Amino acid sequence: MFTEHEVMASDGLRLYYRKYSGDPQRTAVLCLPGLTRNCRDFEDLAPHIGSSSQRSVYTPDFRGRGRSEYDANWQNYRPEVYLRDALTLMDAEQLSHVVVIGASLGGIVGMFMASLFRARVAGLVLNDIGPELEVAGMVRIASTAGTARPVTTWEDAAADARVGHAHAYPDFSDSDWMAFARRVYREDALGRIIRDVDPNVGRAMRESSGGTNGAVPNFWSTFDSLKGLPILCLRGELSDLLSADTVARMKAHHVDMQDREILHRGHAPTLDEPESRAAIDAFLSPL
Repeated sequence: MFTEHEVMASDGLRLYYRKYSGDPQRTAVLCLPGLTRNCRDFEDLAPHIGSSSQRSVYTPDFRGRGRSEYDANWQNYRPEVYLRDALTLMDAEQLSHVVVIGASLGGIVGMFMASLFRARVAGLVLNDIGPELEVAGMVRIASTAGTARPVTTWEDAAADARVGHAHAYPDFSDSDWMAFARRVYREDALGRIIRDVDPNVGRAMRESSGGTNGAVPNFWSTFDSLKGLPILCLRGELSDLLSADTVARMKAHHVDMQDREILHRGHAPTLDEPESRAAIDAFLSPL
């Protein structure tokens, strides 16, 4: 279903990604994960895109996540470095341009890529992220990123996932929570179940955002530079990071932007929801 690859970042760090091969004549899709997430978040969406539109799909682990190397310099855990890493992958695969699907942090990286390297982005899907973020969501993420407690069983991991994310997925079943846990935890070489992210990712986020003092970044100038770019914004109905008011303002700034609210989802939709799939399929079709 997919092949596994590694590429060397410009600073020598080893980066991992998966490739779901499709028609090389069609514009490929690059899926960028959220702050503490990894390529496994797209392991259902990627083959769906491949079967529905015959496109190749690339799903990298950002540095410090999944099977990519951890960075000894935690200050490198920032969007401009992730952007450089994403471009390194594209160059290695000889991808002149892609459609970016970015979840949360991945969407911010996608906005930067489209703003600074417009010719390399054919379209942008923003999953529960925009140019303005809500204080409540930022404080929640800053308080929890990289602070997961040790667990001893997969059942404990699923229970912890439920405690931490029940507000975002109120209709999840026990099997859904286990699948969620399998995406964000892993077994290490000693058989211990650990969060699949360098704890310093959370430290870097807190340092850059001012911790939990309510400071939030503003990316309106970046978003405003994307005029003419096809954009789809998905917002979880229950999101505490992207407000409905911000989405309305985004549409006022970018009148051709498509948007869809995903019911019974907070931050962020899994992209496995039928509404998410339908919106993404319709968005990709003309690109």
